[in-house]
Amino acid sequence: MVAVITGDIINSKKNATRRWLAPLKKELAKTGKSPKYWEIYRGDSFQMVVNKPEEALLTAMKLKAVLKSIKGINVRMAIGIGDRSYNAAKVTESNGSAFVHSGEKFETLTSQNNLAIKSDWTDFDEEMNLYLKLALIAMNNWTVNTAEIVSLALENPGKSQEQLGKMIGIKQSAISTRLQRAYFGELMEVNEMYQAKLKLLK
Repeated sequence: MVAVITGDIINSKKNATRRWLAPLKKELAKTGKSPKYWEIYRGDSFQMVVNKPEEALLTAMKLKAVLKSIKGINVRMAIGIGDRSYNAAKVTESNGSAFVHSGEKFETLTSQNNLAIKSDWTDFDEEMNLYLKLALIAMNNWTVNTAEIVSLALENPGKSQEQLGKMIGIKQSAISTRLQRAYFGELMEVNEMYQAKLKLLK
C-alpha cells in the first residue's frame, strides 16, 4: 500500500513561477528522485508517491506550510491511498488504486476545500475528510509568518520552541504565539488520529 498526493498551486498565474517553484521542488525532493517519486507537470501541477501512507497527511501539511510561507500562494492536494499495481519510471505513468483515488479526489477539490483523502475505505474517508474540513479553517488562514513557523516546527520535530526561536532569531514566546495561532497542536492531533485509524485498516 502507498499514498499518492496529486496537487496544484492556487494563484500560480498571479505570481511569478520562480517564487514558488524552487521551494516546491525542494520539498518534493525529500521523498526521492524525480521523476520516479515526484513530477511537476502542466506548469503548476504535481504528483508524488509517499511509500509509507501513514506519513502522507504530515507530508501534505508540510507542503502547505512551505507554500503558504509565500505571500499569495496556496495549494490544493488530494491524498489517494491504495495499491501500486504498475510501477513506472515516471510517477505520472504509474498506476494502481492509490493513483486512481488521488486523481478522482483531486477533481472534487476547490480553492477552499483544498485538502482531502480517498481510499478503499469509505467510512475512513468520510470521517477524516470531516476533520480535514475543520483543519482547513486554520490552515487556509495561516499568514506568511505563521506558515513559516509551522514549516520550521514540522521540519525540526525534536527541537524545543526556544531552539526554534534561536534558529531564526526570535523569542520563544513569539514561536509559541504563532504555533497557537496556527492551531499547531490540534493539527498534530488530527495527524495522530489519521495514523492510528489507518494502522487499524492496513
